[in-house]
Amino acid sequence: MQLASSGGRRLRHAALAARELVLETGRTVTRKELSAAARDAAKALELRNGPRSVLSELIACWGEQEWERLLVWPSNDYLMGRTGLSERSVRYAFRTLIDLQLIVPKESPNGKRFAVKDLAGEIVDAFGFDLTPVYARRGEWAERLIEQKQAREARKRTFDEITIARRAAEEALSALAEHYPDLDRSDLEDRLKALKALTPVRSSKAMPLDALDEWKDLRTLCEKAFFNAGNGGKDCRHSYNNNESPTEACNKGFPKKAEAVRSTEQPAEHLSPELIVEACPTLEDYGQPVRDLADIVSAGRYLRASLGANESAWTEAVEGIGTVRAAIAVIYTLQLYDDDLAKNGGESRIKNPGGYYRALVRMIKAGKLDLEVELLAIRRRRMM
Repeated sequence: MQLASSGGRRLRHAALAARELVLETGRTVTRKELSAAARDAAKALELRNGPRSVLSELIACWGEQEWERLLVWPSNDYLMGRTGLSERSVRYAFRTLIDLQLIVPKESPNGKRFAVKDLAGEIVDAFGFDLTPVYARRGEWAERLIEQKQAREARKRTFDEITIARRAAEEALSALAEHYPDLDRSDLEDRLKALKALTPVRSSKAMPLDALDEWKDLRTLCEKAFFNAGNGGKDCRHSYNNNESPTEACNKGFPKKAEAVRSTEQPAEHLSPELIVEACPTLEDYGQPVRDLADIVSAGRYLRASLGANESAWTEAVEGIGTVRAAIAVIYTLQLYDDDLAKNGGESRIKNPGGYYRALVRMIKAGKLDLEVELLAIRRRRMM
């Protein structure tokens, strides 16, 4: 059975549902309040430009009357002139806004939009569109925006973890190629290439949880392959002394103490290990005591991977500013990143710490940045 159309706007379930929404008794809504609710609704529902523009112009027509319903009655010609949309686009925007329960049409007998006036000429009613749902659902918009923000933060953390795992896997494969070129790593490299092709880009809206698990597994396999290659396939490396004493325990994965620092690389007098430890508590991630510059160099080498900086960045830094300052720059960059995370609620403005480190080294080399001054400043801020 086909329902005959009366020639007016087709009845929609969304319009009936939105009509049930009402304002609080005695509530007076200003245009500013209504506009704020409309902006939140547009963000929460991710409105396209057309419906968003039409909704904005409808809100601008609200005259702040003390009515139970928020009625406006602009013509299509007026809206076309204000938004630059065609009549077809304006009508499409109406359908979208109605389906989303943002507006409710209030039809007149002749299908026109107009105000109803009393004998004194005062506007007492109108036929057009009812904006009450936009404001009545403002609590829903706030909840949706919070949920969307949480989802964006969770998605960002997931992509950050993918980036960390990817860089670690690439670093392990690079180390395998450099130190054990005869070792067959084709399976790992093929899996790396396949994962890169399957992992969605950050600009997409997908939540790559499955990809994260795959990257973590690949990182584990690559690092294990490098570890086993260095230990001859054993779980830990054993060393024997000249008098055939029992084997020593496995090491904890920390780098060996660096070689003595050359006199030509001795930093300024005030750039001491004590200053660095006080200014950069992130050194605790190193897990070993820091007593002298050799310990600083070891810590810098160890923490470089935490920045996601490639081996080439370290090599460039050593060649450009020396081993000691290269290590201090690693620690300083990591501290800046951690401080920024804490200051901005878990979201750092430093999106690529490895690239930031490389740029920082070049600034030090060019004389545009003094590590001693920066560390003294960061220590002073920490003590305030």
